[in-house]
Amino acid sequence: MRATLTTTARRGIALGLGLAAVLAGGLPAQTLTGRPAPPAGPDLAAYEHQRLDWTPCPAAQKELNAAGARCAYVTVPLDYADPHGRTIEIAISRVEATAPASERRGVLLSNPGGPGGPGLAHTLALRPALKDVADRYDLIGFDPRFLGESTPLVCAPADRPAPPVTTSARAGFDAAVRDAREDARRCHEHGDNRALLPHASSRDVARDMDVIRAALGRRTLSYYGVSYGADLGVTYTQMFPRRVDRFVVDSVTDPAATQYEQFRRSGAPAERALDEWAAWTARRHAAYRLGRTAAEVRARVEEVLAHAERRPLPVAGQRLTAPLLRMILKQPLTQAENDALLAALVRDLVAADRGKLTEPGPELAAMLKTLGSPEVADSMLGGMIFMCGDGGWPAGGWPSATETYWRNSVRSRATEPVFGPFVNGITAPCLFFEEPPREPAVTVDNDVPVLMLQAERDHTRFADALAMHRALRGSRLVATDIRAHGVYGRDIEGLTRVPCADRAVNDYLGGGALPGRDVDCPAPTARVTDRP
Repeated sequence: MRATLTTTARRGIALGLGLAAVLAGGLPAQTLTGRPAPPAGPDLAAYEHQRLDWTPCPAAQKELNAAGARCAYVTVPLDYADPHGRTIEIAISRVEATAPASERRGVLLSNPGGPGGPGLAHTLALRPALKDVADRYDLIGFDPRFLGESTPLVCAPADRPAPPVTTSARAGFDAAVRDAREDARRCHEHGDNRALLPHASSRDVARDMDVIRAALGRRTLSYYGVSYGADLGVTYTQMFPRRVDRFVVDSVTDPAATQYEQFRRSGAPAERALDEWAAWTARRHAAYRLGRTAAEVRARVEEVLAHAERRPLPVAGQRLTAPLLRMILKQPLTQAENDALLAALVRDLVAADRGKLTEPGPELAAMLKTLGSPEVADSMLGGMIFMCGDGGWPAGGWPSATETYWRNSVRSRATEPVFGPFVNGITAPCLFFEEPPREPAVTVDNDVPVLMLQAERDHTRFADALAMHRALRGSRLVATDIRAHGVYGRDIEGLTRVPCADRAVNDYLGGGALPGRDVDCPAPTARVTDRP
């Protein structure tokens, strides 16, 4: 076991909380797959009883070190079906509990979502929302396998050609197919990734979580996960039901839906969110000049996209294609507090479409810089790798399967003209992976006590969360009527706090029982900046 953690050279593929507003809404939360957990026994005993070497955290983790955290590696099997074979390492952090021993509840692990998000400092970031409850737990963060400071899976750099001056919807789709095939190639052919890729899956991350639990000397595990992290937590409850203590899952998906189905379903909520935003923007016509009615504002957006499908939009020396614009538009809609940001983005895009934009405003400039960075490209690809590992994408071989995507994309335009082509198109390299997922899907069906949180106007459908609620028969649901992805601890990210939800989580994690019934929290008044 190594004595210290390295830093940027081993970052791998990252998707942190700072990028959530830009990227997370563009990815579906994870569909749940996996085989039953291998039985505890001599094959895993060496992993479960390993000695951890606690050292200072990486220098880049300034907040962890300032909080007195220590970091370590946990050794796990690459392939749990072959525990005596190759091993990898999972980076974890710990901020020890400070409450008297009689008040401590064990360890609290967390995952920030993505998929593809490193979480070494995530539980620490939750500490302000946890308040005094944090003192009762050892707060444990971890970077899932192949991400962040854990054993990396890094793909070769992408070399994308510039978009052409003129194009079409079909040409843009075909370009996405070529990009997906190239992404698969550059991942398979780089280093020893062929040995690693078959083991990039949620079921293996859940198994790693249980080894972390055992290596920390705990019989049970408490947990908070949001988005993909919520579905990962549900995976754990199904695979390791007797090892669950206090589990909180925030913003889940339908356990019966495939990855592709889940992604496609996000189009309709995004269109409704766009209508909501358009009405907000129309009321501020003096600031944004995008239309006096919601219909006029939406028409401006659709006009820009229609033009970009024929001639990519020139902005600051770049050509912005319609697929890229759809992604840019979709991301801010996940949080109502981003309405002013989106209005400023659209204002610039309309000006560029009319040849009147001299330089992008700070909102569009920051968005383009973020999306253009190699680290973000790798972050997005890292999420796709885990989504591919969990399965559920159209099959049948190339090129027949690509036509499934194309037909769905074309059909969606009738009811989802802005986001249908994006959520039905090819956004992941899964079709071109060399091996299908190795394990069948898990059927989520248990009575483990779980506290669920869900926003009713989330881009992951509320109906899907209700399906998960039914599958988790021991769960209680805390819901609130807001447009958001993630309900707990929102003030950490500068969003509007839902006090009722925060209290429910803290009461439960603090040692209280689950609510006796489902809870409908009042919707708070959003903190939205009206400045253009």
